[in-house]
Amino acid sequence: MQYAILCYHSEDVVCSWSKEEDDAVMAKLQVVQEPLVKAGKLGPIARLMPTTAATTLRKATDPPLVIDGPFAETKEQLLGFYIAEAQSLDEVLQIARDLGRANPGGSYEIRPIAYFQSKSGGG
Repeated sequence: MQYAILCYHSEDVVCSWSKEEDDAVMAKLQVVQEPLVKAGKLGPIARLMPTTAATTLRKATDPPLVIDGPFAETKEQLLGFYIAEAQSLDEVLQIARDLGRANPGGSYEIRPIAYFQSKSGGG
């Protein structure tokens, strides 16, 4: 089964890191990622731009309202995600624990991925 590992952290903290601090965290994460890549268990990884670059479409109005910024104000922001292949929740939890040791201070939300395809055949 594939899981999304959603990475949350305080954007203020992460954006205040020097290039050297950021590079050090990325190097620690690479150590966790490499064996997963070699085992064919790691899919796409994305690091999101800051919430200041976000645009939100709110469909509560007609026409939908387009606003700058994230959907909700929170203490931690979604900063990126991993797609990982795992046989069980325990296995993906271990991956998240390893990521957390490499990048302390944040949290990781794990969600199984369910695929569905449009019947229109469009892609």
